[in-house]
Amino acid sequence: MEKKYFGTDGIRGKVGQSPITPDWCVHLGWAIGRYLLNSGNEARILIGKDTRISGYMLESALQSGLISAGATVELLGPMPTPAIAYLTRELEADGAIVISASHNPYEDNGIKIFDGKGEKLQDRDELVVESLLDQPIKTVSAAELGKANRITVAQEQYSDFCVGQVASPLAIKDLKIVVDCANGATYQVAPLVFSKLGLNPIFIASSPDGLNINKDCGSTSLEFLRETIAQEKADIGIAFDGDGDRVCLVDHQGSLVDGDDILYLLATDLFDKSEEFGGVVGTHMTNMAFELAFRDKGIPFFRADVGDRNVIRAMKERGWLLGGEGSGHILNLKKTNTGDGLIIALQILEIIDRKKKSLAQIGNTVTKYPQILKNIRCRDPESLLSNHTFCSEIRGCTGRIGEKGRILVRKSGTEPLVRVMVEGQNRQEIESIGGHLESVAVSVRQF
Repeated sequence: MEKKYFGTDGIRGKVGQSPITPDWCVHLGWAIGRYLLNSGNEARILIGKDTRISGYMLESALQSGLISAGATVELLGPMPTPAIAYLTRELEADGAIVISASHNPYEDNGIKIFDGKGEKLQDRDELVVESLLDQPIKTVSAAELGKANRITVAQEQYSDFCVGQVASPLAIKDLKIVVDCANGATYQVAPLVFSKLGLNPIFIASSPDGLNINKDCGSTSLEFLRETIAQEKADIGIAFDGDGDRVCLVDHQGSLVDGDDILYLLATDLFDKSEEFGGVVGTHMTNMAFELAFRDKGIPFFRADVGDRNVIRAMKERGWLLGGEGSGHILNLKKTNTGDGLIIALQILEIIDRKKKSLAQIGNTVTKYPQILKNIRCRDPESLLSNHTFCSEIRGCTGRIGEKGRILVRKSGTEPLVRVMVEGQNRQEIESIGGHLESVAVSVRQF
């Protein structure tokens, strides 16, 4: 059965348009409450959010629906998504809801659901929630209504957990660090974590106003970070996304150290220390150069479908501990069970501290293949992906590039887009192929 609302990372859309409306979210809250109550007589559900102005509205709507189903709600306020996953386990809640659209602009918002293990719901569970949405809301009796509480120690608990993942005290007190919080969910807890470690970074994009999340800042827009590094003559820049589950780094020269680089750095560090981690799971978007580099190093590598849920599923199937995406969503199951930008950043600082080398020296050791990405907006991505002319051109271009590269065409799980990625050794050739496929797609798409 195909899902109607859930994509690759929960439910996401433009605020005020279906399904991201207050009335629909009341119904969703009720459905989530009923789903979690099916496994017991009580359900404690955490709600956390990023800093979007619409979070207040959606939080209230979800809270109302949950309480009407008989569930108890505990409000965390603005918190990174991985923090909410951790607190779900730590506080022994029955589940959690994250209100966030991650790296999207403030006009969008979304809802992610965690089970009692702090893990995203599986497809079958999401289908159950969707089936409940087809039923009318049935409010429990007044005596059975849930309650709402606010947890005031969430920041402290999560920051202690992050600090606890650092194996030994860091001796890099003189390292000049710039941290970009994307005006998002890390703006309170990141300063707390670094302070507890005895570090004093320069924080930028750490004053959210509800409208500036991810705006010209964060892991998807690095120019502000690069400018600050140059102005401050800093050694390293750290950029989170709006909900704090992604991280990218910038060295003192302004060069990007992306998710692929970070994953390779973590894997080779563990390999060189002879620590067991099994292998590395990337995605179909992982740069081809890394696949070859892992092979040369003797580290097993597997490509999963795009999306952190698919990555972690592949990791668990193989018993591997490292996985991630070029976007900076990195999973290290030796540390925690979800992608966590703060914890990954601390691991990189640990490596810098131990090796006594700069990020520039350790962060870009693999020369990436040129790679371009075309995002084609269309009303019906499926129709474009099945279009005879478009598919024929993809096959022809794939034959043209041969073993020197690859072409990946897929539907976005979060936006009405078809993404065309072309990768190869020759930049001129892949730009030509990418431009051609984009032109063909535009000519046959449905608006």
